[in-house]
Amino acid sequence: MALGGGNWLTQNKVLPGSYINFSSVAKASATLSDRGYAAAPFVLSWGPEGEVFPVTSGEFQKNSKAIFGYGYDHPKLLALREIFQHATTVYCWRLGNGEKASCTYADAKYPGVRGNDLSIVIASNVDDTSAWDVSTYLDGQCVDTQTVKAATDLVANDYVVFKTSATLAATAGTKLTGGADDAAVTGEDHQAFLDKLEAYAFNTLCCPATESTVVNLYVKYTQRMRDEVGAKFQLVAWKPSADYEGVIGVWNTATHATIADVDTQAAVYWATGAHAGVAVNKSLTNAKYDGELILDTEYTQAALEAALKAGKFMFHNVNGVTRVLEDINTLLTLSDTKGEVFQSNQTIRVCDQIANDTAVLFNTRYVGTVPNDASGRASLWGDVVKLIQELEKIRAVENFDPDTVTCEQGDKKKAVLLTINGLNIIKAAVEGLKELSSPEDVAARRGLTVSEMFVGKEN
Repeated sequence: MALGGGNWLTQNKVLPGSYINFSSVAKASATLSDRGYAAAPFVLSWGPEGEVFPVTSGEFQKNSKAIFGYGYDHPKLLALREIFQHATTVYCWRLGNGEKASCTYADAKYPGVRGNDLSIVIASNVDDTSAWDVSTYLDGQCVDTQTVKAATDLVANDYVVFKTSATLAATAGTKLTGGADDAAVTGEDHQAFLDKLEAYAFNTLCCPATESTVVNLYVKYTQRMRDEVGAKFQLVAWKPSADYEGVIGVWNTATHATIADVDTQAAVYWATGAHAGVAVNKSLTNAKYDGELILDTEYTQAALEAALKAGKFMFHNVNGVTRVLEDINTLLTLSDTKGEVFQSNQTIRVCDQIANDTAVLFNTRYVGTVPNDASGRASLWGDVVKLIQELEKIRAVENFDPDTVTCEQGDKKKAVLLTINGLNIIKAAVEGLKELSSPEDVAARRGLTVSEMFVGKEN
C-alpha cells in the first residue's frame, strides 16, 4: 500500500497513510479594467438592424465598407469618425428600419439605400465553360467573385445574399434596386436600443437625439442602470435637463467645412468617445478638440462662467484652438453624500472604476466559490485594497490607507458588506489657475512682492 493516501477534504479517512494537500498562499490578483468602451446609436444606410454589434477602432479603419457600407472617409461616417477619435470599441446600434435592395440574383445583406449601389456581374468561366464567374460590385468595384456551376453553390458575402433558386445567365451588370432608409427615427427606435444594451458593459453612452422626450429617456435609463442595477457608466447628451453626476451635457453647436447636412448636436459623438477613452487618472479639462467639426465657441467670459455654474460641458477658444473648458457633469444639487467633488467627471471615473472592477472581481472569484467566513472576507478585502493601490500607483488616488476599507458580514448570512471610507481622489489642476487674475495674486501665492517677482526680468 502507498505511504501517501492522496488529497483530503475532511478528516474522515479509514486506511492508514499520509494524506497531503498542497496549496499556494492566497494572493491578491485584482487588476484594473481597460477603458475606451462606448455605446451609441447611429442613423445609417447600411449595417445590421435590431442588434447591438461591437466594432473596434481597427475594424472601423480597415473594414468600414463591409460593416457600414462606405469607406472610412465618407461623409456619412462622420459621427463614427468622431466617436472613434478616442474610443477603442463602440457598441453600435442602427436606428430605424429600412428596405433591402434586390435583383434577380441576390438580395442586399442589409436594408438601406446603399444597397442600390450594388450590382451582380455574371460571366462564363474561361477555363470551364460549364461554370460561371459571379461577381459582386459596389460602386463599380469588385468586392467578391465566386466560380460556381449553379446558383445553389453561391455563398453569401459581406454585401449580398444570393437567391439559390435563380438561373444563372451572363449579364454585364444587374443592379440591385428598391433599397431605402427609414423615413423617420422614433423614440421607439431608441427604446429598442436601450432595451438590448442592458447586457453590455461600457464606459459612456451617447444620446444623439435633440427631442427632449428622447433625451429624458436616456437620462432616466442612465439613472436606473447606475442606481438600481449597478452598471456604472456616464451618459453624454445634447442639452439634457438633468441634475446628476452620471449625465454630461454638451451645448456647443456644430458645423463642418465641407459637409453641409451636419447635425447641430454632432459634438456629442466626440465627447462620448473622449470620455470613454480618457484614462482613469486623467481629466478632459483643457483637452484639445481634435475632430473634424467646427464648434461654436463664440462665448463671452461671463457666458462661460455661467455655463460652468449650470453644469454644462463646454468647448471654448484658446488662442485659436478649441478646447474643453472643464470636465464637469450636470450635478448641481449637493448634499452630505454628494459634495462638490462629485461634479468632476474625473471623480466619477475613479468611483466607477472601483465599482465596476469590484463587481467583476466578486462575481468571478467569490460568488458560489469562496465561503462567507472571516478568511473569505479577508481575501476579498485584500483584493479590493490591491485595486485601490493600483489606482494609487497611477496617481488616480492619493494617501490611501488600507484601514479605511472594511469587509464584514452583512445583515444576511450570505451577504458581505464592503465599505470604503475617506478615498482621496486626485483632480486635475484648474482652480488655482482660474483664481490668478493679476500679478499681485501671482506674487502673493509665491510669498513675494510684485517687484521681487520680476527682479532680473526687467528686459
